[in-house]
Amino acid sequence: MKKVFFLLITTTMVFTGCKKGSDMTANKVIYNQNDYEFFGEKFELLDQIKDKEYVTKLYQELREGDTLKVAFSSNIQQVCQKKGCWMSLELLDDKNSFVKFKNYGFFAPMNASGHNAIVNGKAFVSIIEIDELKHYAKDAGKSEQEIAEIIEPKVIYSFLAEGIAIEKQQQIVQ
Repeated sequence: MKKVFFLLITTTMVFTGCKKGSDMTANKVIYNQNDYEFFGEKFELLDQIKDKEYVTKLYQELREGDTLKVAFSSNIQQVCQKKGCWMSLELLDDKNSFVKFKNYGFFAPMNASGHNAIVNGKAFVSIIEIDELKHYAKDAGKSEQEIAEIIEPKVIYSFLAEGIAIEKQQQIVQ
């Protein structure tokens, strides 16, 4: 009876381990450094890069004052059209991460909207006051009416990037 029980436990562990291993392999993304243009501090594109689903959940658990070092990949929604001094990355549920650059030391290309990017730095939650929100809206090219509609502070999923990698667009050869 002990042998049968031991065999059953061992078999279960082996099959469970194999299943978990195959799931982990299926979800792993391999990044090629040559497919990206780097700005700021260059960093390795390793398998620890998180996706927007993971980071959205992470932000929901952060409180003002919390900071977490992370690298994640997402689509660039918007870039400052004056200098490229900030950008917005897509998260889940119509949320986004507002990305600024460490020490104002580098900028994103102003035509980077729609590109996939990987940011490396610190995620945190902040509260942005009305005047600053209006400033960012103006930088983004919003209309006077849209700017006037900003009437209360906003909780922002912020990110201070030490470096960013923006995926180069593939050129189609006909």
